[in-house]
Amino acid sequence: MKMINLGRSQIACAASAWLLCVASAMAQTAPAIAQATQPAPAARGVLAPNANLLVQGIPAVPQSLADKVGGYNDFRGHGFVAWHPTRREMLVTHRKAGANTAQLYRVGKPMAALEQLTDAADPVSNASYEPSGGRYIVFARATGGDEVAQLYRLDSRLDGQGKEPVLLSNPDQRHAMAGWLHKRSQMLFTSVPLDRTAAGGSRAQVLTQLWLMDPEQPAQKRQIAELPGGGWGVGAVSWDDKQLALSEYVSANESRIWLMDLATGAKRQLLPAAGEPMRASHFPAVFTRDNQSLLLLSNRFGQFVEPARLTLANGKLERLETQIPWDVSGLTQTEDGKRLALQFNIDGRDELRFYDARSFKPLPAPQMPPGSIGSAKYDRTRNELAFSVNGAQGPSQLFSMDAKGALQNWTQAYTPPGIDSRQFTEQQVVRWTSFDGQHISGLLSLPPAKFSGKRPVVISIHGGPEGQATVGFLGRNNYYLQELGVAFIQPNVRGSSGFGKTFLDLDNGFKREDSVKDIGALLDWIATQPNLDASRVLVTGGSYGGYMTLAVATNYPERIVGALDVVGISHFVTFLNNTESYRRDLRRVEYGDERDPAMKAFLEQISPLTKSAKIKAPLFVVQGKNDPRVPYTEAEQIVAKVREQGTPVWYLRADNEGHGFARKENQDYLFYATIMFMQQTLLK
Repeated sequence: MKMINLGRSQIACAASAWLLCVASAMAQTAPAIAQATQPAPAARGVLAPNANLLVQGIPAVPQSLADKVGGYNDFRGHGFVAWHPTRREMLVTHRKAGANTAQLYRVGKPMAALEQLTDAADPVSNASYEPSGGRYIVFARATGGDEVAQLYRLDSRLDGQGKEPVLLSNPDQRHAMAGWLHKRSQMLFTSVPLDRTAAGGSRAQVLTQLWLMDPEQPAQKRQIAELPGGGWGVGAVSWDDKQLALSEYVSANESRIWLMDLATGAKRQLLPAAGEPMRASHFPAVFTRDNQSLLLLSNRFGQFVEPARLTLANGKLERLETQIPWDVSGLTQTEDGKRLALQFNIDGRDELRFYDARSFKPLPAPQMPPGSIGSAKYDRTRNELAFSVNGAQGPSQLFSMDAKGALQNWTQAYTPPGIDSRQFTEQQVVRWTSFDGQHISGLLSLPPAKFSGKRPVVISIHGGPEGQATVGFLGRNNYYLQELGVAFIQPNVRGSSGFGKTFLDLDNGFKREDSVKDIGALLDWIATQPNLDASRVLVTGGSYGGYMTLAVATNYPERIVGALDVVGISHFVTFLNNTESYRRDLRRVEYGDERDPAMKAFLEQISPLTKSAKIKAPLFVVQGKNDPRVPYTEAEQIVAKVREQGTPVWYLRADNEGHGFARKENQDYLFYATIMFMQQTLLK
């Protein structure tokens, strides 16, 4: 049964820690910064960067540091991808020992050895079995972080080596898998043609094409419709394969549901109803078994995302009460349509609740494994629920719950020898009051008691901006706590998701810098804490969190000792001009439309590049060359500008990455460099 999982945002890259954001970019012009070249042979005792890394201003990494960090670079969990349609087995993602990226694996039974299915330089995270018998797998994969995903067919009947995936899609377009029909082995997918317009040229309208394809005969695919804009997706397919429920994403707080005839491509808007003055989020989840109603998620009834049922014949919308005042972040239904599992984002921790699908009465459930739920999905034949869990003590592991509520462990996460992750610190929710009385919260992780006195602090700001810092495994960031004695704070400033739609809108447009002031208030709060050292604070963040990092460096230069910007926006106007075309209008809704003179003047005024002379603390900038979201020129223009004024700048660019580093060898080098940056700033 298909799972709708909203995550933290449908569109934004939303990392709770600055290396969790993964994506890619393109731009019109770039400052003159040298290209990455084959590094010279490393001196004895020095770890050389690989050939894809451009390293500027960063001291040589001692091999002794890499040896000391050791296993903190090698925690390895598992991600759930799909159930087999007829057998009790799973598709999962995993990065094996010595590998650079996560790939697809088959797990034949609980705790069985993993069988590797894909093996490539680029990661794979999205895949699905052919639904009638699992004869083959279709998966999506991009190249070098460019996010131009292509679709491939892989025969799942082959055993051992020699599986060669077959390309199904047009390399000049960006693709997304969108589900299967129920009665035929035909797959829905979307494609967006790439905008190859040269700088200064007029841009073509962004269009999303919706297709139906038999993956064994891809040349015979049929275009169902062409839709204006880049925010379209398929939410559900009716059980008779006649209708589709489409979602049209406008912004974090606004999306629409459309009903489309699969045969003709004709569509009509369901929610909000035509003429209804309603700005709210609406996400289709699943049709009822009789095809008469649609289950959906919406925040139209109040502050939070809730389940609802829409009767298609008369448009009657029924609110399904949960009595839980938090967002529903996911929904999955058993194949027989009798049982629902809802995933609630409760103050940053995802939990499962179960309901009768007809009466919507709560159902009993067993005690779930400790931690936060990552994904959940019912299988098609046994009403068995697969779900992932991760927590402070370890990365994601996979479990299942059968129809009687019995739990079974399917995978075991890998913790490197010599590291006792059972001692890792639980995150705690902390709260402070901002400049205007608004209450702000965040997650605080403290180092172990062996570190005495006031501890230095890293503030790690999530992306989005509609992202959310959530409870979960901190991965290699645990090194900062366990070995360096650093406290780690992940704030959820205004504009974060998970705290209601009013809070989500508090940073839009001309209110952009109010979220920066929330970090100023956090700095004030740190100064009141007896165990935290307000004179030693380093700020970091990825994507929008990278912008926040630069903004803190320009607005509070005397209150931080360093800033680490990962794939961050340095100037909103150049960002909006150069981000990939399919994202541009979606981002204008959030940040403001630079084509409006008043908004352009405001964006110019608040951009860190404009205020770069105020940056006094050492700056470390990290970027992927192929980033389609935040173009690499955003990094290079702030690097060049800050260097001109004499402030120390470290710059690390990976030519085979996009919106964050997905390859372990690049992540490792960045981690070593980050530790050295901390040693020269935070830990002096």
